[in-house]
Amino acid sequence: MNRVPLPYRVTRARRETSDTVTLGLAPAGPAALVPFAPGQFAMLYAFGVGEIPVSVSRADGPELVHTVRSVGAVSAALCALGPGDQVGVRGPFGTGWDLQRARGRDVVVVAGGIGLAPLRPLILDVLAAPHRYGRLNVLIGARTPDDLLYTGQLRTWAAAPGPVHCAVTVDRPAAGWRGAVGVVTTLLNGAPFDARDTAAYVCGPEVMIRVTARDLCHRGVPPHRIRVSLERNMRCATGHCGHCQLGGVLLCRDGPVIGWDRAEPLMSVREL
Repeated sequence: MNRVPLPYRVTRARRETSDTVTLGLAPAGPAALVPFAPGQFAMLYAFGVGEIPVSVSRADGPELVHTVRSVGAVSAALCALGPGDQVGVRGPFGTGWDLQRARGRDVVVVAGGIGLAPLRPLILDVLAAPHRYGRLNVLIGARTPDDLLYTGQLRTWAAAPGPVHCAVTVDRPAAGWRGAVGVVTTLLNGAPFDARDTAAYVCGPEVMIRVTARDLCHRGVPPHRIRVSLERNMRCATGHCGHCQLGGVLLCRDGPVIGWDRAEPLMSVREL
């Protein structure tokens, strides 16, 4: 883990939506960060502006891939970068999705909005080794069709060989939309998995996480086999500033990925 930013160079910048960009980053010097596990995050520093935590959305050797949504000064500065520009990167930080617990089981991935970004490495790992797992279900929700990430890859995942079920829904359809309409939890009804032998992974807005995890539990998935990513208020990434504290959990250090059996009692406390 590097706690001091290392210089990385933008190798590619792909616009995903009107406010979201995927950046490829490669070391700008001889030093590089140690490999990231799916679910972990880096602190990305926009020079002269500040830094924010961003989950890795793919790691190919020394190159890092991050998908960033412009919601503030730092993220806007990162989204404005182009090939050749430099950023500071430190990490990896936090816990990963722990795909090991899914070996031999059906896998359910539920993503809301930009929550698909930190789940993408997990999906790619399962698709790369389908013999290790049962059925893969990828369930994705977005506000509108224009807010969907990785649209080209979604088609590839849906057509992947083996027991793969990929479904997408939107809250507000646009003209010509022929897919499902509604919240992402409605997709669970059509997902083929054995709840008693399933590992589930959920990321998105907190209200979506709560509803999805509870629906999975009602269907019979044990809470300890539901992993959720809670990325609220992370700032220092080292567990010192306390901004990301949730009860006795410091999310940058003890998370952002934790089991629902641990998260549910905390997230059910009003105002916590």
